[in-house]
Amino acid sequence: MDGVEAIISKLMYGTGMRVSEALRLRIQDLNMDRKEITVRGGKGNKDRRVPFPDSIGDPLLAHLDWRRRLFEEDRTKNMHEVELPHALARKYPSAPYEWKWQYVFPADGYSTDPRSGAYRRHHILPKRIQRAVRHAARAAQIQSHITPHTLRHCFATHLLEAGQDIRTVQELLGHSDVKTTMIYTHVLNKGPLGVVSPLDTL
Repeated sequence: MDGVEAIISKLMYGTGMRVSEALRLRIQDLNMDRKEITVRGGKGNKDRRVPFPDSIGDPLLAHLDWRRRLFEEDRTKNMHEVELPHALARKYPSAPYEWKWQYVFPADGYSTDPRSGAYRRHHILPKRIQRAVRHAARAAQIQSHITPHTLRHCFATHLLEAGQDIRTVQELLGHSDVKTTMIYTHVLNKGPLGVVSPLDTL
């Protein structure tokens, strides 16, 4: 994979985000100095923080340079308004026009919002990433059923394989119940707690 699809896919694997969460990221959600990303309004309408993968820093910075230029072009056309969640636009009338609220991964063109009727630039649609992941899996000759959500599963599984605490993984995934996260310990086949015996580490 390459281009923006590669960046988004690496973000999903590197952070455990759902595809919808990655696509809804706003500029202000990225904090490269603190090496963290804020995922807002996840499942259950909860916010959480996830690690910022160092390896995508340069590609993402290059993408953000391009994104800024696109924002400035939209602004010259007076087409830089963006949808805000939870009626924030009524509380902060100027916010929809600010850089920090723009989507990190914008759509190629403008479209009409079916709910509000507003004509503006939305974020990339999930089907674009689903198609890219499917094509990449086929090119890699992977026979298993692969979707963007597979990257989230791999994030959790590989963290547990590396010995990460299950409560930490639960928090990173945004699971309200640790029982949901425990599913990954069964995948590892390391017992109900995903614990590696100290004898096996000698």
